[in-house]
Amino acid sequence: MQLFGSTDSGHSYKIRSFLLLTNTAHDYQWVDLSNKPTAFLAISPFGEVPVLLDQGQVFCQSNAILIYLAQRSRQFTGGEEWQAALEWLSWEANRIGFSLPNYRFALHWQPQPPEVMRYLQQRLLADLNTLNEKLAAREFLLKSGPSIADISCSAYLFWLDQTGIAVTDYPNIQRWLAAICLLPGWCHPDQAMKSMPGPD
Repeated sequence: MQLFGSTDSGHSYKIRSFLLLTNTAHDYQWVDLSNKPTAFLAISPFGEVPVLLDQGQVFCQSNAILIYLAQRSRQFTGGEEWQAALEWLSWEANRIGFSLPNYRFALHWQPQPPEVMRYLQQRLLADLNTLNEKLAAREFLLKSGPSIADISCSAYLFWLDQTGIAVTDYPNIQRWLAAICLLPGWCHPDQAMKSMPGPD
């Protein structure tokens, strides 16, 4: 199994995190997104990370890959709450997985007009409020415990400080992230997604 990902990609981190949490043997191939290798572009359907190669098949789009890996390994599925896990993945794609990375990207790499920045910030604040409310009554997003819903929805939140928003303003999210950090095999994205030395 081979994972293609990159340093600041929370979507790549979702997959790397799943593989680390499940102790799944894999090779992590770092991709320079400013100069994508021809070999990578030849296998990536959309020219984006993450891309997973497994048993001769190519898989792309982070939440779709999480679904594949959960079903393949029978881990972090949510059990009888599988449908709820899928609903959280869909919510993530349109909400926190949209607002946080785009706001962070605009702040650090590609500034946008003030009205766009306000829009992205307000979207992010609304999403954080939703998450904080949903986590008020449970440790993880599903009653059954940690699942791909948590892996997906939390990925970019480990960089929340880079948006100027304090996680302490959202105590339920803060507690939830701390619980995720305690899972065996968990690794912070700064460490998990860094460039790896190539073969000699």
